[in-house]
Amino acid sequence: MTTAHRSRVLDLFAGPGGWSEGLRALGLRDIGIEIDPAVCATRAAAGHTTIRADVATYPTAPLRGKASGLIGSPPCQTFSAAGLRAGNDDLPLCHQALDDLACGHDTRERLRTACTDPRSLLVVEPLRYALDLHPDWIALEEVPAVLPLFEHTAHLLAGVGYSTWTGILNAADFGLPQTRRRAFLVASRIRPALPPEPTHADGGSPADLFGDGLPPWRTMLDVLGCPPGVVITRGNHTTGGSRFPTTGPSWAVTGRARSWLLKVGNRPAATRRRLDQPAPTLLFGKALNDVSWIDSEGTPIRRLAVEEAAVLQGFRADYPWAGSRTKQFEQIGNAVPAPLATAVLGSLAPTALEVAA
Repeated sequence: MTTAHRSRVLDLFAGPGGWSEGLRALGLRDIGIEIDPAVCATRAAAGHTTIRADVATYPTAPLRGKASGLIGSPPCQTFSAAGLRAGNDDLPLCHQALDDLACGHDTRERLRTACTDPRSLLVVEPLRYALDLHPDWIALEEVPAVLPLFEHTAHLLAGVGYSTWTGILNAADFGLPQTRRRAFLVASRIRPALPPEPTHADGGSPADLFGDGLPPWRTMLDVLGCPPGVVITRGNHTTGGSRFPTTGPSWAVTGRARSWLLKVGNRPAATRRRLDQPAPTLLFGKALNDVSWIDSEGTPIRRLAVEEAAVLQGFRADYPWAGSRTKQFEQIGNAVPAPLATAVLGSLAPTALEVAA
């Protein structure tokens, strides 16, 4: 086994590149396994290596001894609050599949037929790969409802020599302008598995004897700014006044001006956030057209743009999304935010310099 082979990172259910961009910031790269053709096209355009295949049927034997790290973000539709939550009914079957794999029995096919939604069982795939490949470290991400399954997986990994940590992380604590909460599992055979240290805090935190404190959460205004095309209202004055964009959102500086808010959902109690706040968790799928800008009186202005959604999810504005508009939003909403991926991997995966050494 060469050092080059052993330094490879395998990314299960790779998605458009959230984990990949997070690794890239550390000087590392992954090889993704992804079945969706539009997602594969996005990854290719972004320069991320991909095997187009079904994670659940892909053989692990050819990969043995070739992966130092394992990343996985199984599809979350069956467990997500935005879906029907069929995964809740399938939790006992998922727990059974984990125990069976740990005992050397692959019962996935039989258990899958008993699931309310066969996709629920995809959450056990990372353990199958981990037990077969024995990577140095592992990082998994899912919606919070999956945390009990991650805790079970961590227990089984601890039984074969891994240090583990599981918990919920808020992406806003790591520099993303979005209060996105997700479950994580990190494991390592070469160092203690610890959660990343937050880089931001709600309202900021004061300096003390141990450090300078943390800056406040980043806001939508911090990352989206105001596009070109500005109207300056000065009244009877020739200088000063308030500046408002004609083509994009602005934060009101006068009582009469209408501020833009981001609304997620179509119910009366749908989440609304001002521009000087982080975005709520971006949910697309069937609710694609319900993520939109409104004014302070609730009047619709326009739908959220792909470029805006990408930036709020931690991607660059010109990230090369492939597929239809619906498909692009779906990829963005399902992706791991790159800043959060970098934070998680920074305390877990070796850097490019360590690999070279």
